[in-house]
Amino acid sequence: MDQLLENKKIVIRFNKEVIEDGNSQTFREIFDPDFVNRTAPEGSNGPEGMFNTFNNILRPAFPDLRVEIYDQIAEGDKVTTRKAILGTHKGEIMGIPPTNKNVRIDVIDIVRLRNGKYFEHWGVNTLPSVLAELRNG
Repeated sequence: MDQLLENKKIVIRFNKEVIEDGNSQTFREIFDPDFVNRTAPEGSNGPEGMFNTFNNILRPAFPDLRVEIYDQIAEGDKVTTRKAILGTHKGEIMGIPPTNKNVRIDVIDIVRLRNGKYFEHWGVNTLPSVLAELRNG
């Protein structure tokens, strides 16, 4: 199979099985042990930091978490994805009590794959503005 298409499928699998479903088995299968999240703070930029973000921060706050993928571009060993993470604020997040509001976190990320596994990640998202909106009612 074409490597670019295969890389896109791995990224889709991460979004659906890991972000949406919290599947730790899929996470272990598709993350290189040397993975580095280039946009995460030092100390939380390894594979477990990425899993923690979704399973221990976002999923408890937004139990109906889902991902809509709008665009994917693959070139070389990288896949860029424009997507939204959607959910209903039903649990506490960063000290903000549940509001029952629907949220949308817009995301653009770049994933570098090595041997069919996530090896590096860079991303930008609107989570800070979403949190500010939830704080301010």
